[in-house]
Amino acid sequence: MKVKLLDLSGQYKKIRKEALSAIKAVCDSQRYILADNVVALECEIAAYCGVKYAVAVASGSDAILLALKSLGVGPGDKVITTPYTFFSTAGSISLLGAVPVFVDIDPRTYNISIASLEELLKKKKRVKFKAVMPVHLYGQCADMTAINRIARDYGILVVEDAAQAIGAAHKGKKAGSMGSAGCLSFYPTKNLGCFGDGGMITTNAKTIAETARMLRVHGSKVRYYHELVGFNSRLDEIQASVLRIKLKYLDAWAGSRAKNAAVYYSALKGLQCVTLPHVEKGNQMVFNQFVARVKDRDALRRYLNSKDIGSEIYYPVPLHMQKCFKNLGYKKGDFPESERAAEETIALPIYPELKKEEILYVAESIMEFYGK
Repeated sequence: MKVKLLDLSGQYKKIRKEALSAIKAVCDSQRYILADNVVALECEIAAYCGVKYAVAVASGSDAILLALKSLGVGPGDKVITTPYTFFSTAGSISLLGAVPVFVDIDPRTYNISIASLEELLKKKKRVKFKAVMPVHLYGQCADMTAINRIARDYGILVVEDAAQAIGAAHKGKKAGSMGSAGCLSFYPTKNLGCFGDGGMITTNAKTIAETARMLRVHGSKVRYYHELVGFNSRLDEIQASVLRIKLKYLDAWAGSRAKNAAVYYSALKGLQCVTLPHVEKGNQMVFNQFVARVKDRDALRRYLNSKDIGSEIYYPVPLHMQKCFKNLGYKKGDFPESERAAEETIALPIYPELKKEEILYVAESIMEFYGK
């Protein structure tokens, strides 16, 4: 049996006729940029996430970049986040001339540690922090109740990196609706992925939405008249048309991911060498990835590969140890939980179209490796 980490072909077969029809309609219209599908998708995503406004942009990375800039983040500003995340979280901060300030993660959820965040702010009372950017990693929301309380106490903005978490919820509130702004990614491997790159900014603030809309078209409201220095970051009509179709199936796909996760939990329950994903009480997780902490991770991955089972490491090098962030002055050992997660975690197949026997084959192979 061969089990891929991710296989989008099954999803494509389900939506093929609808998607090709929608793409044909865009091509027939010859309207490719910021037309009807983009406007409709923005309304639909806003409604889905429970916010007043959504602004479509060219990628998830651009969503972070433009959201931060729309909130006034600029040169010298300090933005708190974690080093255990995809590069664009901190990369976007740096591209604005701002400074990423890292705090460690919770070892159970891999999201920002509330204790570490509070410790930093108490220790650096005289430092002015502009914003905190929690990452809803692997499809589970960070503790936004605590984060918003802390942010209010210290007068800092909150921007949600929800790139992996559309549909996830914390105490009934959807990812992307709990901060000043939220940032979504529609990269093809995401739970809601387009046929290329795409992203979205979500917010309840009209001023933030209006600024983001200007920034994505070189800082202009009226063509050729520029109020700001902006970017070229527009989601195209073809991608928007595909996303509108996929959005209809998103909750059903999330349900399938949850069922697949339940098979892993049942099959690997009690295996001491494997720590399965912890879902915090009050959270609804959408399992963008199914990430387990395991003993002898690299050897296990080689064994799974020999059994034709796909896996991945998210992420092998924490950001504070990346060469491009050497100037920030961090060193190995500064964020032990992030470093330990980078050494011990492995992502297993979880996509909706997986068959139960395929998941059991993965689980049985893991048990075989550990001699169980």
